[in-house]
Amino acid sequence: MSSEFTAIINALNNQQVVAYPTEAVFGLGCDPDSEQALHKLLDLKQRPWDKGLILIAADYQQLLPYIDDSRLTPSQREAIFASWPGPVTWVIPAKPTTPRLLTGRFDSLAVRVSDHPLVQQLCREFGKPLVSTSANLSGQPPCRHAAEVTQQFGERFPVLPGNVGGRQNPSEIRDALTGEQIRQG
Repeated sequence: MSSEFTAIINALNNQQVVAYPTEAVFGLGCDPDSEQALHKLLDLKQRPWDKGLILIAADYQQLLPYIDDSRLTPSQREAIFASWPGPVTWVIPAKPTTPRLLTGRFDSLAVRVSDHPLVQQLCREFGKPLVSTSANLSGQPPCRHAAEVTQQFGERFPVLPGNVGGRQNPSEIRDALTGEQIRQG
């Protein structure tokens, strides 16, 4: 594991918010089980808690502690797996134990298994999914380069260097129960 990776994992373990490259833009993330880290992320983004957040993972197994897989039919599961790993985020019923700061005002959670190699590695090394929201201050465009993250968030902000994937748009968001598109990708 590189020293950059070690520093990011240490920051996550210390309830900090970090930035990392995703399929289209840099993401801001934190430990989804740390209330302190979730509050830091929401404050940083000036994002209302009730909107909910996205979890990004290396594989479906990492998402099972947060989503109610038993509410999905085999064909719904098949549709999800057909799009993963990749840039499609699915809104799936959440377990009652999933933190409200993740689900917001909803009984569901937006989740994605990323095909970005650095996200895959980061989630594997950390041992669980990460919260994922675009790295930008309110009103600013999302960052596509590590230097832009540093510009917006400061020299000391923990950034995993790397290239974003070639996508121009953020991930598509679909409802797992209805198949309905919520946000175009």
